[in-house]
Amino acid sequence: MAGTAVAAALGDDSIGLEARVGSDDHMALKLWLRLLACSTQIETEIRKRLRARFGITLSRFDYLAQLHRHPEGLRMNALSRYLMVTGGSITGLTDELEKEGLVVREAAAEDRRAFLLRLTPQGRKTFEQIAATHEGWLIELFGDIAPAERKTLYELLGRMRVTVMARQAHTPQDEAA
Repeated sequence: MAGTAVAAALGDDSIGLEARVGSDDHMALKLWLRLLACSTQIETEIRKRLRARFGITLSRFDYLAQLHRHPEGLRMNALSRYLMVTGGSITGLTDELEKEGLVVREAAAEDRRAFLLRLTPQGRKTFEQIAATHEGWLIELFGDIAPAERKTLYELLGRMRVTVMARQAHTPQDEAA
C-alpha cells in the first residue's frame, strides 16, 4: 500500500508517526517511521487485549514468557538483563507474582545470596493459556498479509537486524553517543 493510500486508509487522527514524513524525505526515514508506527500500534493493541482479557500487563506477560523459556529457572539479574529492566522492577514483579502463586523464588544452590526464579505448575499453566490466546491475536493482526509476504517481511527484517548489528560493531563509541 503506497504512503498516500496508507494515510487515506488510516485518516489524520491515526496516521501518527508517519505524519512526520514528507514526500521528499529519504526512503530510509519513511521506512523507519513506518516500522516504528507498526510496532507501536501492535504493542498498544496487545497491551489493551492482555489487560482486558487477563488483567495483566505486557511486562508481566514478558516476565512469565522468559521463565517459561527457562524451566530450569533464572537468576534475578539474568531475568533483568533479558527483559532490559532494573533489578528493582524484577523484585517488584516477583513479589506480586509470588503472592499470586505463579512464581517461586529459591536460593541459588551455588550462591545463597542469589535467587533463582521458576514458574510454579500453576504459573506454567496460566502462562500457556495466555500465550495461546496471545498467539491467536498476532495471527489475527497479521492475517491480511499473505503467507508468502509475511515470510518475505520476516526475512527482510532479519537482514535488517544483521545489518544494524554489523554497523553497531564498527561504530566507534564516541560516534555512537
